[in-house]
Amino acid sequence: MLKKKLLLLASLFSLLISPLVHCQTWPTKPIKLIIPFAAGGTTDILGRLLAQQLTKDFGQNVIVENKGGAGGNIAAEFVAQSPADGYVIMLASGSMLTVNPSLYKKLPVNYAKDFVYITNVASGPMLLSVSTKLPVKNFADFLAYAKSKDLNFGSAGVGSQVHMAEENLTYTANFPATHVPYKGESAALNDLVAGQIDFMVGNLTAAAGFAKSGQIRPIAVTSLKRSKQLPDVPTIAESGIAGYESTGWFGLVAPANTPTLIIDKLYAATVKAINSPELRTSLDLNGLTAVVNTQKDFENQVKAESTVWENVIKGRNISVQ
Repeated sequence: MLKKKLLLLASLFSLLISPLVHCQTWPTKPIKLIIPFAAGGTTDILGRLLAQQLTKDFGQNVIVENKGGAGGNIAAEFVAQSPADGYVIMLASGSMLTVNPSLYKKLPVNYAKDFVYITNVASGPMLLSVSTKLPVKNFADFLAYAKSKDLNFGSAGVGSQVHMAEENLTYTANFPATHVPYKGESAALNDLVAGQIDFMVGNLTAAAGFAKSGQIRPIAVTSLKRSKQLPDVPTIAESGIAGYESTGWFGLVAPANTPTLIIDKLYAATVKAINSPELRTSLDLNGLTAVVNTQKDFENQVKAESTVWENVIKGRNISVQ
């Protein structure tokens, strides 16, 4: 009888100690970093830069996997249903966490409950650009032309932060325009280059190269200060809409119930990666600014911005079935 009790106690002890050992030794195999949009967009560019640094720190490959579609919801569902063991994480765009809950009538996930928010990684301004076929040279020209025509604009998909920045601009500047959603930011930019769409308010990271090469015409940046990447391009605020600002940002999340010890390791490694000279230089070259806030600050940011976008969505009467 005593032997059976000892065996039972040993089994219980093993069950209790096993998760702790797993957390302490994590990671022991490659980690998947899910990117919820197609390759070539800003989320993808940032994700690959981050993965390189995390790989160095963990000693395990951090593999980028693109799962685009439905405004990021396809990737979100995949991550939410993945084991909560730290081996599947996601670099979410701000719009997924703050816009999708109000935009979509039906969602495959509950963004507030199905994920652990780790940290906001980086943010960056956006760039209003037009097709070179449009007869406009500056923001005043653009507004006058937009109010006399029914222009169309492209985005990375319904509800993406590119889409919402464009809706915010048309709402604030009070001109009509037709939304043309794409399956990723790079696809929309390619059609802007080809003149298939009239304008975009895209992430500066993805759009700057096209602007510098003359393939699209930069009109204004959405930050309060001019960008070092395009110093000759004025801000929307200095071009006629005082105080106007719109930025894109990207945050790291994991499935709900991922052990705290693993989340702490992910957070510490991300802070180290973002503060590395290599990644800081890469962020700067891509027009991005490091953020790395605490879990609590990240959650508060999501809550505050969710309220703002809920009002915009209602004001513009935007919805997705």
